[in-house]
Amino acid sequence: MHNHPACPRIHKRVRTILMIVVIVGASGSLGAQWFKYPSPRAPRTANGDVDLTAAPPRLANGRPDLSGVWMTAEPLCVIRGTAPISELLKLNPRSRQCPPRTASFSRQSINIGIDMPGGLPYQPWLATLVDERTANQAIDDPHIRCLPDFFLRAYGLPHFLKFVQTPDLLVMLNEYNGTYRQVFTDGRPLPEAPNPSWQGYSTATWDGDTLVIDTIGFRDDLWIDWDGSMITEAAKVRERIRRPGFGHLEIEVTVDDPKAYTKPWSVTLRQQFAPDTELIDEICAEGEKFVEKLK
Repeated sequence: MHNHPACPRIHKRVRTILMIVVIVGASGSLGAQWFKYPSPRAPRTANGDVDLTAAPPRLANGRPDLSGVWMTAEPLCVIRGTAPISELLKLNPRSRQCPPRTASFSRQSINIGIDMPGGLPYQPWLATLVDERTANQAIDDPHIRCLPDFFLRAYGLPHFLKFVQTPDLLVMLNEYNGTYRQVFTDGRPLPEAPNPSWQGYSTATWDGDTLVIDTIGFRDDLWIDWDGSMITEAAKVRERIRRPGFGHLEIEVTVDDPKAYTKPWSVTLRQQFAPDTELIDEICAEGEKFVEKLK
């Protein structure tokens, strides 16, 4: 583990993460899949596996096709069960997936700036708030209260995302609580005063083979990691998404939120293709009694 300001929080945060593993695991979702159904039009190796190193697909207009079922790459595998805390974290950046009975959280899902020298440039009020959230085990975390996940956070959680791309629209479907995000690629401008929402309002243009997404119009309380880092309604988020090979996405994120941070900051989030599977119904709220214990 890197010597980083976020690291002392890791073991405390793992306890909260394990609560989520119990919640989600009870519905059979972590590692659960539909029937073994072949990914359509996916390139295959000689033994029939999806060739993750093949060239990325393209739409009829020549643009890269980002469509597919995706999950976090380079996962931090959290063991389900009653293993000691010292055994709960296993980091293997070269693994394509976590072993059975584990949850594939990304390192950056704990603190999105964990690999940034000096960490995230919090404004003083947010630094204090993150410390408070660490101390109280993130009791107000919207994820554990079955509320929608902001897209930056969703990239690092152990739930499949499905991208569906057309020439004028990219839709991102999140199997967790059946949420969605629309990214308009039809040339429309960003609205001047969009209604604040969980995912904001997104438009995109192409820079060569890179999709450049600009998003505004956020709620004022969106968590972006387990530590409780957040963005506010003042934020502007830019994503630069590339598909360098069939099996991988690179998402370079820049956040400009002067209300929450002293300067803009950037991180790169990675996704890997999830072959031969589909989204499942993963509804957190229905019949869930765990939240009552947090009050």
